Amino acid sequence: MEVLRETLEEEGEEEVAKHKEEAEKAEQVETAVKTAKPAEAPKEDTILTPEMLRDLDKKLSETETLVPTESPLFTKETIDTSQLPVSYKTNSPKEEHLLQVADNFSRQYSHLCPDRVPLFLHPLNECEVPKFVSTTIRPTLTPYPELYNWDSCAQFVSDFLTMVPLPDPLKPPAYLYSSTTVLKYQLGNCFDFSTLLCSLLIGSGYDAYCVNGYGSQDLCLMDLTREVCPLTVKPKEVWPDRRQPTVASQRMCVPSTVRHKTSKKEEKPPPKKYAIKPPRDLSSKFEQEQEKKRQMEIRAQEEKRLQEEEERLMEAEKAKPDSLHGLRVHSWVLVLSGKREVPESFFIDPFTARSYSTQDDHFLGIESLWNHKNYWINMQDCWNCCKDLVFDLGDPVRWEYMLLGTDKPHLSLTEEDDIDLNDDDDVENLGKEDEDKSFDMPHSWVEQIEISPEAFETRCPNGKKVIQYKRAKLEKWAPYLNSNGLVCRLTTYEDLECTKTLEIKKWYQNREDMLELKHINKRTGLNIDYFKPGHPQALRVHSYKSTQPEMDRVMEFYETARVDGLVKREETPKTMTEYYQGRQDFLSYRHINFGPRVKKLTLNSAESNPRPIVKITERFFRNPEKPADEDVAERTFLIAEERIQLRFHCREDHITASKREFLRRTEVDSKGNKIVMAPDMCISFEVEPMEHTKKLLYQYETMMRLKDEEKLSRHQAWESELEVLEILKLREEEEESHTLTISIYDTKRNEKSKEYREAMERVMHEEHMRQVETQLDYLAPFLAQLPPGEKLTRWQAVRLKDECLSDFKQRLIDKANLIQARFERETQELQKKQQWYQENQVTLTAEDEDLYLSYCSQAMFRIRILEQRLNRHKELAPLKYLALEEKLHKDPRLMEYLKVFA
Repeated sequence: MEVLRETLEEEGEEEVAKHKEEAEKAEQVETAVKTAKPAEAPKEDTILTPEMLRDLDKKLSETETLVPTESPLFTKETIDTSQLPVSYKTNSPKEEHLLQVADNFSRQYSHLCPDRVPLFLHPLNECEVPKFVSTTIRPTLTPYPELYNWDSCAQFVSDFLTMVPLPDPLKPPAYLYSSTTVLKYQLGNCFDFSTLLCSLLIGSGYDAYCVNGYGSQDLCLMDLTREVCPLTVKPKEVWPDRRQPTVASQRMCVPSTVRHKTSKKEEKPPPKKYAIKPPRDLSSKFEQEQEKKRQMEIRAQEEKRLQEEEERLMEAEKAKPDSLHGLRVHSWVLVLSGKREVPESFFIDPFTARSYSTQDDHFLGIESLWNHKNYWINMQDCWNCCKDLVFDLGDPVRWEYMLLGTDKPHLSLTEEDDIDLNDDDDVENLGKEDEDKSFDMPHSWVEQIEISPEAFETRCPNGKKVIQYKRAKLEKWAPYLNSNGLVCRLTTYEDLECTKTLEIKKWYQNREDMLELKHINKRTGLNIDYFKPGHPQALRVHSYKSTQPEMDRVMEFYETARVDGLVKREETPKTMTEYYQGRQDFLSYRHINFGPRVKKLTLNSAESNPRPIVKITERFFRNPEKPADEDVAERTFLIAEERIQLRFHCREDHITASKREFLRRTEVDSKGNKIVMAPDMCISFEVEPMEHTKKLLYQYETMMRLKDEEKLSRHQAWESELEVLEILKLREEEEESHTLTISIYDTKRNEKSKEYREAMERVMHEEHMRQVETQLDYLAPFLAQLPPGEKLTRWQAVRLKDECLSDFKQRLIDKANLIQARFERETQELQKKQQWYQENQVTLTAEDEDLYLSYCSQAMFRIRILEQRLNRHKELAPLKYLALEEKLHKDPRLMEYLKVFA
């Protein structure tokens, strides 16, 4: 493969782009290129003659190059380089030295490996300045916690940038732009994607490398139409529709213990001696065999039909043969194990943000890889793609490195190799050679990678991105771009042409009604709404087919946010079932059966004409404070039959439970006579009848209590119906308004906060202007003595100046006298306190002495401060006086009159 690449470049790679659409030539090209695939490369002992190479070169020159049309334009002419820093436009001496080292290394490599393609070492940047690829990587740790892990970081790069195909799919690009330019224009090829992703991953602590290699057509062109969308993959294995699992897959789904049991023949228990013989089988065995044959034929026909359907689908999904298979250049990211607790090395495709094993068939070969410290060349054979590659970068046999003066992984040696290298002379010689060849990698010429909060939130270019998968389409939007808060929509289809919609999933953010996900199944018509905590009705999940009341629906709630502890409510046109948890009355279940509604002419039949309740069944958890025979487990109110049934909890050492049934009758008969409790009104089954003998009074009190509880249960059922109507009305209003919430920290979108901030800034500005206007005017008191509106004369101007200066001089003197008076007063008080201490020193206690010393310390501090202020005032007073005199001379109101006297 490498011999073919070198020969192809020497004899003219520009002819590869020419097209010829004849079918015969295309077949010849396919058969010729198959010999150049990495998986079918010639063995080492195979010799390719010049005639064979020329023949292959001629056929490859006729190969059609598949380049997507209408790709976004991202060339040097579209980039504004006027504002770029100096490091983008020139090379430092160390960078020039590095380029010389790289050129020397490239010449030696081409001489030793003439069959290999030229190395991708120093492409041009946006300013047409050659830059070494390792210096283009700028390790950066962003301030966003979401970009700290590799998966979210790769997803951000995939969403933020738009893919631009390589100008020539058979060789690396001539330009490699900086990550800052790529982020600014949100465009880039696979090498730009990998450089940006590698910079972010290294900044986050991963051992990441940019890879220059060869990939499949789907990988290079970001074609995901044959890939399954990750959002459609279910955690549990579900067999596709209209397909049956194979025998092997069925066996894999069965646990090992079950397989072990089912592998053996089931041993029938020995017949009992006195067992009843089964009746004789009088059915015809011939008819049974014929029926079995008929069923087997039907099953065989069905399996054949399914197999044909599966083959047809596989043929439709099968990719067309790529004439450039194994020759398409691609760049991706390699993450080695070790750092950040990565257990195993893996690849990351920057286009799709998907991780792959190093054994994946999408990656067909590696030429070289690099990070911000060094550059390595793959010296291993890629005849079996990347499956046999060993990523031990410290092994110079497998990976040839360019620089020695950088940190690199060391080759793990065996004991025999370690013994051979223990010679001191050899170690010294190796150390001297390393010192001579060592060279530190220069710092990156790229500016610090910065992602603004607006760009990080917007993610996709223009706020929207569409990705087409196999039988699915994924659409992404930036937050707040849609008025209903829609940020993601996944549409799955039944066919490959994506014409028959199967289901739709919509993800929302920042909804005031806390709606998070809406799942619509077009086949069944079932809608499922998922809510985050915080809904006014504590709604968690709402499943329905129609928004009309009294239809099939299921509502799940956050039970901790409700007072009644309701977990789920299931409703049908005739029933309603509620599940509870954490109630004080230990109620866990309530099932309500409704009868046909009596027709009434009302405006709102649901509220004013509720459905008649026929039966209410309630179940309770075990109450440990009550005996099992007195703790009700199930209570049934047969309202239409006027009966109440009770079933109690079962004892731990029993297999049956006590039951009671009450015949609920009216308290008076038709004649108005009061009905007395009779024994036939309570039918009971007691597990231990000798222990519990209930009298009529107890039964009467129990029945009267059950009547009250029946009224309460019917009222709660009516309230549940009203709550369902209220929730449906609220959901209808929420869907119409779909108001979005804005965080108080979002200063750009929060209009209230923005208006308040602008009002505060306006008030502060007005206050500042008022202070400036009302600033102390040293001439205002003297100008107020003159008649208003009268023009100043020279004599008045001189008088104003003299009065102002004399007044200021007097204020300076008064201030000095005030400081002097305070200084003298503090000094006199300190002297009096010292005299008092001298007189009473003998009789003072230790506490009084501490108070005296504290007072002296404070007094001396005040005296020092006053002395410093007085000295400073004496120094600054003349300067202030001269400054005021200069201001008066420059004052526009006095300047023209004082010029004569200057």
